[in-house]
Amino acid sequence: MMDIFTTRPETRYGCPAADQILINRCYTVGYSYYFRQAKWAIEIVDPDKKDLEEVDRTDNFRPDFRVPKNFRADLSDYRRSGFDRGHLVASANQNDEQLQNSETFLLSNMSPQAPGFNRRIWRELESAVRQLDSQPDVLETYVISGPIFDFETPIQMIGRADDAGYSVPVPSHFFKCVLAERTSGKLHMWAFEMENDQLQGSLADYRKPTSYIEMRAGILLWDRLTGPEVDREKHKVRGVW
Repeated sequence: MMDIFTTRPETRYGCPAADQILINRCYTVGYSYYFRQAKWAIEIVDPDKKDLEEVDRTDNFRPDFRVPKNFRADLSDYRRSGFDRGHLVASANQNDEQLQNSETFLLSNMSPQAPGFNRRIWRELESAVRQLDSQPDVLETYVISGPIFDFETPIQMIGRADDAGYSVPVPSHFFKCVLAERTSGKLHMWAFEMENDQLQGSLADYRKPTSYIEMRAGILLWDRLTGPEVDREKHKVRGVW
């Protein structure tokens, strides 16, 4: 895998392996050829933290032609599938500029999400992350999100299979791991796993140890972190954070 740590601010604390690394202006994707969707997507929330007027959501969903044709998802895969084109890097996290927001609508940043999941608790978690980032003592907020496939249950597929039998598998769960860098230099971590379904309860109900997410998703998170200043499992706080 190419070494991008010195050029990409969002990979400062780590960059998991993937079949293809897709570098965008404000976020990076690790793409899986096998699953025809991202294995993970990493970002710094609102990287410039400027008081700019937010641009309108572009909604220009489109294939990512950097991915070889045999391995990329298309708009037709989602059409009449019953699943949303669910953002991994949220559109509202990257809305200082039109082009910045537009890149979040590449299908390489999408996974099939149940509408009752995408439009409710996943959106609620995205909003909570932005609230965390807006806290005065938070310097930067790093987020890595992605799908999880539980092979102990049948995997649903969407899209028309091609000659090789490929279509897009629907994740059974999704994860989101958050790393907040405080102005004091202290780092705090949180991790969440949620079933791809309409869920009840509070966000705190879905917190998991970071090591658990690593095992479930098959990736190594924040692997460049060392030292005692890291609070790796901050799970006993009141509320989601």
